Amino acid sequence: MSKFVINGGRPLSGEIRVSGSKNAVLPLMAACLLTDQKCVLRNVPRIADVEAMTAIIADLGAEVEYKDHEVVIWAKNVTNHCPNPALVAKLRASILLLGSLLARIKKVEIPYPGGDRIGVRPINTHVKALNALGASFHTDDGLVFFAEELRGNKIVLEESSVTATENAMMAAATAAGTTIIKLAAMEPHVQQLAEFLNKMGARITGAGTTTITIEGVEKLTGAEISVIPDSEEAASLITLAAATKSDVRITGLNPNCLDDFLLKIKAMGVNLEVGDEYVRVKISSKPYKAHPKLQSGLYPKLNSDFLPPMAVLATQAEGETFIYEWMYENRLGYVAELAKMGASVEVLDPHRVKIKGPTSLHGQRIATFDLRMGITLVIAGLVADGQTELDNIEHIDRGYEGLEERLVKLGADIKRVEN
Repeated sequence: MSKFVINGGRPLSGEIRVSGSKNAVLPLMAACLLTDQKCVLRNVPRIADVEAMTAIIADLGAEVEYKDHEVVIWAKNVTNHCPNPALVAKLRASILLLGSLLARIKKVEIPYPGGDRIGVRPINTHVKALNALGASFHTDDGLVFFAEELRGNKIVLEESSVTATENAMMAAATAAGTTIIKLAAMEPHVQQLAEFLNKMGARITGAGTTTITIEGVEKLTGAEISVIPDSEEAASLITLAAATKSDVRITGLNPNCLDDFLLKIKAMGVNLEVGDEYVRVKISSKPYKAHPKLQSGLYPKLNSDFLPPMAVLATQAEGETFIYEWMYENRLGYVAELAKMGASVEVLDPHRVKIKGPTSLHGQRIATFDLRMGITLVIAGLVADGQTELDNIEHIDRGYEGLEERLVKLGADIKRVEN
């Protein structure tokens, strides 16, 4: 077990580059199981979630090479339809194996996946989408899907779930006939999965809209692709620079994937310079202003993952900011830790919190219990006066590559210590 020791209260400066997207690479890795030919993924982040997915896919029988920032997957000998339960328990994204294994092997048996404890995350939408394509389903100690042959059909998702949309696309890519997915998720990583599948020979149109059409093909081939920048990481690094009142250039991102986020923090008075592939946070001459309502929504609205770090920014803004997390009922765990550090916070219900600022934060012994809570508390530690000790940082390692080394280059006083 490791912890971060952070001595905060100092402005940062310099440049930091955004890694490849965690939420994009994991479905791309699952899609590599759809073919018996070699696939290559580039700009892959060195993070624990990719390591976990690599282990799961290798255990299924695929040849996997994960070197530097590239993953090569050759699934020519994959016949195992039962992902290792111990490995699946480490990774929520293992649910993405439903669509790819069902299409490739016609059967999949998988326990309920692990991941962040941020609320009830049912798989009903996945089940009904795959049922519509002809897959039968039952559960005992684990989930079991079986289909002699998948056939195209109209799928109306009960919720615009990203992973359910991705599972449906993978399962439908080689299903006989036409599949139409309505109320589909529109996120950039959904669009990249469609791009990759099309490189493999699929016929998918409409990705990035609420209606995706898939004309089933008989066989998919190998393909190569470079993983898109991580918008969640980009937003958290921009928020980090703003909350610490620093001058930092965040590079290697796509600002077009951050439109609502940038709109909201500009409204709070953050001084931004936005380029084609970068955002520079400049020191503002005026105090930050509270935002009346920061509410997450379906893309391209404010992402749920963007909100927790923005809570730290709200502690440094004048007035009352209301944060409304509509999706996950257990995502406000960071509030109690911020309160320990001196923040004026009030939980109104499981989805809403009120933050009054500006308040001075002070270093404390705190802990994180999920990935986005982790980066939020790192930001709080950098803002706070004195020393902060942050436990359970393995959650941060799931989604941020070499975070402390990159922040040290900006002038942060942060180090990893073994407990």
